[in-house]
Amino acid sequence: MYRFLLTPRWWGINVFAVLAIPFCIFMGSWQLSRFEDRVDTHQQQEDRSARAKTAAARPLERLLPVDKVTSGRQAAARGRYDTGHQLLVPARTLKGKHGERQGFYVLNLLRTDGGKALPVVRGWLPGDAGTKADTAKVPAPPKGEVTVIGALQASENQGTDGVQAGGGLAPGQLGMISAASLVNIVPYEVYDAWITLTDTQAPLRAVPPAAVEGNGLDLKAFQNLGYTGEWFVFAGFVVFMWFRLFRRDSEAAKDAALGIVVGAEGEGLGPGRGQGQEQGSGVAVGPGEDGLGRDEDSGDGQGEAARAGKV
Repeated sequence: MYRFLLTPRWWGINVFAVLAIPFCIFMGSWQLSRFEDRVDTHQQQEDRSARAKTAAARPLERLLPVDKVTSGRQAAARGRYDTGHQLLVPARTLKGKHGERQGFYVLNLLRTDGGKALPVVRGWLPGDAGTKADTAKVPAPPKGEVTVIGALQASENQGTDGVQAGGGLAPGQLGMISAASLVNIVPYEVYDAWITLTDTQAPLRAVPPAAVEGNGLDLKAFQNLGYTGEWFVFAGFVVFMWFRLFRRDSEAAKDAALGIVVGAEGEGLGPGRGQGQEQGSGVAVGPGEDGLGRDEDSGDGQGEAARAGKV
C-alpha cells in the first residue's frame, strides 16, 4: 500500500524533509541563543553602569581605549580648558520631570598634561543653540588648572541619536562629538573619547552617559527573537506539508487497491461501474415519452386490422 514511498518523487520529498527540518531547528536555536546573549550582555551592562556610578574615578589613560567595559566608567583628567574653542552641540534632547526637552550641549576642550585635548561636555541647556538669548546663559569655563571627573564615552558616529553629520551648522557649533569632527577645528591632537561631567555649573544640567551601541536590548535583539519564531514555523510547515502529501497519496493507493477509479470530475466509480454499465443501461426511445409508444402503437394497429377482417 505504501509502495509509493519508493518512487523517485517521494525519494525527493523525503530527502528534502530530512534535511530541511533539522536545518530550520538549528537556525532557530542559533537565533534564540543570539537573543539570550544580548539579554545577558544587557544585564551585565546595567550592572556595570550601576557600579560605575559609585566607583572611584580612575585616571583617563588607564581606561583607554573605550570599550564595552570602560564605557560609562568615571574618568579623571587634569589640565586647562581651551576657552577660545567653546563649542555648542545643537538639537540634543534630555529627559526631565516633564518629558523630553530639546536643547544643546556645551562642550569645551581640556588641554591635558599629556598634550592631547579631551572633549568635555560640561552640561546641557534648553533652547536653541542659534539663539543669542539662549547661548547667553552659558557660563564661562573655569580658568586655570582643573581636575575634571565624568563618565567616559566613546566617540559618536553617524548612527548615534541626535548627531547631525550633514554639515550646514553655524560657526561655533558641532554636529558630532568625535576626534574626526574636531581635527579640523582645533590645531592639536584630540582623544578618541569624551566625558560628560557629573557635577556641573548652574544653570547647566548634567548629561547622563549613553549606553554602549550594539549592546543590550536594541532592535537587533528583537530581530533575533523574530527570526527564531520564523525558523520554527518553517520547520512546522515542512512537517505539515509532508503529512498532507502522505495522506493524499496513501488514500489514493487505498482506492486503487479497492478498484475505485477516480473519474474526470473527481467522483469515484466503484467496481463494475464504468463504460460497460453505461452501455448496458441504454434504452431505445420511440415517439412516446416513456419509450413504450412504438410498441403500443403497433399493438393497436394489429387489433384494428383483425376486427376489419371479421367484418
